[in-house]
Amino acid sequence: MSYHIKARKAKKLDTKFIFVSGGVISSVGKGITTSSIAMLLESRGYKVAPVKADMYLNVDAGTIRPQEHGEVFVTKDGVETDQDLGNYERFINADLSSSNYITNGQVYQKIIQKERNFEYDGEDVEIVPHVPEEIIRRLEKAAVERDADFVIAEIGGTVGEYQNVLYMEANRIMKYRDNRDVIHMHVGYLPTPPSVGEMKSKPVQTSVRILNGSGIQPDFLICRAEQPLDDRRKETLAWVTSVPAANIISAPNIDTIYRVPMNFEQQHLTDKILAKFGMKSKKNDLKQWHNLMGRITKINHAGKELNVAVVGKYFETGDYKLADVYISVVEAIKHASWSNNVKTNLHWVSSLDVEKKGARAVLEKFDGIVVPGGFGSRGTEGMISTIQFARENNIPYLGLCYGMQMATIEFARNVAGLKSANTTEVDDDTPHPVIHIMPDQEKKMLNREYGATMRLGGWDCVVTRGTKTEAAYLAAGLLKKSGTAKISERHRHRFEFNNAYREQLVKAGLVIAGTTPDGKLVEIVELKDHPYFVGSQFHPEFQSRPLSPHPLFVGFVKAAMKLKK
Repeated sequence: MSYHIKARKAKKLDTKFIFVSGGVISSVGKGITTSSIAMLLESRGYKVAPVKADMYLNVDAGTIRPQEHGEVFVTKDGVETDQDLGNYERFINADLSSSNYITNGQVYQKIIQKERNFEYDGEDVEIVPHVPEEIIRRLEKAAVERDADFVIAEIGGTVGEYQNVLYMEANRIMKYRDNRDVIHMHVGYLPTPPSVGEMKSKPVQTSVRILNGSGIQPDFLICRAEQPLDDRRKETLAWVTSVPAANIISAPNIDTIYRVPMNFEQQHLTDKILAKFGMKSKKNDLKQWHNLMGRITKINHAGKELNVAVVGKYFETGDYKLADVYISVVEAIKHASWSNNVKTNLHWVSSLDVEKKGARAVLEKFDGIVVPGGFGSRGTEGMISTIQFARENNIPYLGLCYGMQMATIEFARNVAGLKSANTTEVDDDTPHPVIHIMPDQEKKMLNREYGATMRLGGWDCVVTRGTKTEAAYLAAGLLKKSGTAKISERHRHRFEFNNAYREQLVKAGLVIAGTTPDGKLVEIVELKDHPYFVGSQFHPEFQSRPLSPHPLFVGFVKAAMKLKK
């Protein structure tokens, strides 16, 4: 098979393409590298489309266990994606879409569909060239949809894996056959074994050689390590990998991921990328980012601290706890804390521990409590006990999706007197199903239609005037003081507030702080006589950004600070 057989013609685009691969270990920092480069290029006046390419055969991330893959991030147009899309959005302060996310499942599904539709005109459909061609087509689509000057394609996994070799082939084809402007950045890890006490470059040397075996010579090396890379290591890597020492970038551990762009800028990475493409800066605007970094430094030395418990059910994987499961929640709390000039220490609390030890024993030392999203019955009684403790002890509480549903159940049981109230997701036979499945979702689940069938993406919500929720959005400048108080937030759920209990719960004191524009679906609940007790059916964390923190998180942190004083 040769590539000239009816090869797909490349689109005529002026877009430049940057591929980002990783070596040595997974989770080495490709996503933050991609996010940082995207932000830096945008600060120079260019439009960037970051794209995450995941290697699994799942069509999207929606059906993968959180402990297996981390957080499922949801875009405004309702696609369940890898958590790196969240980082991209937070760094470039923009909404992305389905075109910014590729999986092997999507690629193979499209190829088979085209073959069934006779779109290959009877020729053999082969892994090569047709899979790389479909990958290229999707990268071009991302460029067109965002009208991008640059597409940055982050390739999941590490070099040498069977799953991602065809993305390397797409890189090679674009550069050599299509004569595209393409560069490759390789992110590698340099360990410092405690028994040796010296940074070792051999693992990165090996991963570059494996990359060379795919026909790719990297233009830049991003060297992740505990400490900054010294000149000796740079010289060794340059000699062995043929990457110029000036293009070997040190990426040591730092206190926050948001300093990574500044670290790259100090090493003139943006200028070097533009020079590689024969381009110049249109502007250089990093003022807001510099101000944020200065604020974080000041906060870290000021001594004002909060302790917040995130009570969830997906932390444990063996003997380890994974914060990545709730990464958008973690980042949203940080953003809100910085805007309030306070450092927040986050504590991961398993709802199963609350069930075993009791809420007071586990939670009494915290200044605020967050219960994030989730599914299924495991640990729900621990969540309900957590919420009761927060309500009765006036501890600021923020419930997100499942956390809103659990708050409704707790209020129904312990305030409205509806003993054994529950969600039908946990108990089909509950006498008081205050949370039940959405009618259209019930049909889908009976037919085992699980993938991409939930209520997903951005939906409008009308906020009730005079509530804490309204005050939070007003303070952020996202609502006007008169007229309809409409917001738009992202969702990911199958179950909802049961309107059959609405009047009874409101009479008992539950405040309906937001609904869909037609008033049929309850989107936000809160309590009136409480420092801060808010639950949202949507996921506000998906729209929080370091330069524009989400108002519900800002209000939560502000209430926790006030209570601590």
